[in-house]
Amino acid sequence: MPDILLSHGYFLAEDEKERHIMKPYPPLGLLYLSAWLKQAGCSVEVFDGTFATRADLEARLARTRGVLGLYTNLLTRSSVIELAQVAKAHGWTVILGGPESSNYPSEYLASGANVIVHGEGEATLLELMRALPQRGVHRLQDVRGISFLDEDGRVQTNAPREQIEDIDSIPWPDRAAIDHGKYLEVWRAHHGIGSVNLITARGCPYRCTWCSHAVYGFTHRKRDHRDCVDELEHIRDAYHPDQVWYADDVFTISNHWLYQYAAELKRRSVRIPFETISRADRMMDERVLETLADMGCYRIWIGSESGSQRILDAMKRRVTVDQVKWATKAAQRHGIKVGMFLMWGYDGEEMTDIEATIEHVKDTNPDIFFTTVAYPIKNTEYFDAVSRNVELRKSWFAATDRDHVVKGRRTGAFYREVDVWLRKEVDAHRLRESDREASARSLAEAHAARSSALRLQHEVES
Repeated sequence: MPDILLSHGYFLAEDEKERHIMKPYPPLGLLYLSAWLKQAGCSVEVFDGTFATRADLEARLARTRGVLGLYTNLLTRSSVIELAQVAKAHGWTVILGGPESSNYPSEYLASGANVIVHGEGEATLLELMRALPQRGVHRLQDVRGISFLDEDGRVQTNAPREQIEDIDSIPWPDRAAIDHGKYLEVWRAHHGIGSVNLITARGCPYRCTWCSHAVYGFTHRKRDHRDCVDELEHIRDAYHPDQVWYADDVFTISNHWLYQYAAELKRRSVRIPFETISRADRMMDERVLETLADMGCYRIWIGSESGSQRILDAMKRRVTVDQVKWATKAAQRHGIKVGMFLMWGYDGEEMTDIEATIEHVKDTNPDIFFTTVAYPIKNTEYFDAVSRNVELRKSWFAATDRDHVVKGRRTGAFYREVDVWLRKEVDAHRLRESDREASARSLAEAHAARSSALRLQHEVES
């Protein structure tokens, strides 16, 4: 029996949207915890539910009892609560970590969890594992970085724990703890290529108002570039991926590090195609883009969010519309495709901001773009700004932060029409030279969606 069983509340079989996309990645956070605990002498089992079923995990919980660590994120609230309650019924001690439980410690403790780990989990979880046998779950007052219920049933939140200063002291993710090959098989079956994820840094120092920093705060710690190349070589030799996904929040945050990393890759003749995420203002240098292309970057994702500078400034994005346009065009000149994220419905958005965004996307012309409607995540500046108008119309246990309704904001029906308006305008713009007839049809559909949006613009959530 292991000292701890690590798992999460995500099951691909229950995610209709992801089954359509079929680009799953392993839970790196759990694998980092596993590696850290094993390095310290703990016995660890990882139950990766991605390709399993809820019944499989429940059956595992029924076989033995011990300490269960569950990762929580915004999308798995009800799943984690259900699993925590099943585990408790079988006599398990339940520890939760991740951004979601850090934002709602009282609610999760009331729902069956014994301990909530806040922030970076490795050092806290190890100390907790050593403390639990002697002190139990109600006398953990000196373990930094946790919330728990004391002996009187009151929520106790201890002092925060410092982050691990030497990030290179953290061993690589314990990929051998799961069936990593299954991810590659699924990727290859659906996309003809296999992909593996890794990170070269932790955290993001930027303060975009809607973004949660519940785990790493506003810090950024970069790994040694040579260790990152070592890990990439290991991934290449062990898993033979066709590409990798650098899951950093902002991959090009340090030009100096990037150049060092690229030089070491070249010195060792390591070149694996990849995609990643960055910011436009961290790509405003031809050398950065030349380096990315030379390393094998085939697509980079940028958070454009809006084509209105007024909205970007309200979001505290610290980036300009012109920078997004320049970075997109420059990346494409270097053979790098650009994916763009856009956000409707941010507080204060007007029709002129929407029109500016549509023109921005047409003019910038990313290779692919996705839209979302802004949703307030607990403990973000955006949530605090609109909290007086935020309402949850479902049970908290069955909802997520995406279900928050912002009273006074335009309705979902309005934003659905805006989305059609955007996409058809962009289609018409792209087809105007190659297929004028198709361009005209798309433009007509864009005008129809715009008319519908204008009719709906005064309807708001009440």
